[in-house]
Amino acid sequence: MKYKLSVYCLCALACSSLITSSFAQSKFEGFYGQMGLVYESIRPNLNYSGITISGVGTLPISYSIGNSNSWNGVATIGYLGSISEHFMLGIGAEYEPFMSKSASFIAPTLNSLNGSWYKQSSYNIFISPATPIGTDGLLYGKIGYAGQTLKDSGSGAPNTFNLVGYSLGLGYRQILSGGLYAYGEINYANLSASAVPFSGIYAAGGRAWSYTNTVSTNTSNAVLGIGYKF
Repeated sequence: MKYKLSVYCLCALACSSLITSSFAQSKFEGFYGQMGLVYESIRPNLNYSGITISGVGTLPISYSIGNSNSWNGVATIGYLGSISEHFMLGIGAEYEPFMSKSASFIAPTLNSLNGSWYKQSSYNIFISPATPIGTDGLLYGKIGYAGQTLKDSGSGAPNTFNLVGYSLGLGYRQILSGGLYAYGEINYANLSASAVPFSGIYAAGGRAWSYTNTVSTNTSNAVLGIGYKF
């Protein structure tokens, strides 16, 4: 009887050891910070209401606008925790502080208005579901609330457009040594701004004019960088 009890105890200890080891802390669990090099493409769209001229009526506004493709940098902080053996969940925030390359636009209807625009900065607050790959890898997704600040120089003093919307991303991390890791991501954001009103008086004839402009962008990027899990 004592022999059987000893065997049962040994089996219980072995099972307990296996369970404990299977749920050992992931190398990616905890707080982290990372920096990356970004190649980004911003594709804007302008939605004009049409220009209303007193005594004349409303005329459609035609325009053309270029895309901005440029390099940037991004800094990210976050936390990642284990939910189960194969599932982790995190939260993070990232910020791109540098201006994008400027691109041109023209609106012939508005007295042949010519100008340029650029992204001043952007941010993203996200949740991140993830799954470990082996012992040193991590595959993760990102679902976030993102924002951009765009400026244009088409009418003298720059106009500022604050865009917000959703973001999606997919990435992979690989441990290099200790808490140091390399990572790569692809990201997409769909953003828009509230309508901005414009108005004035034509010098010739003194007729009042007005219109509104709504700006939206589709932004995609690829990121390569390094990070550290504390």
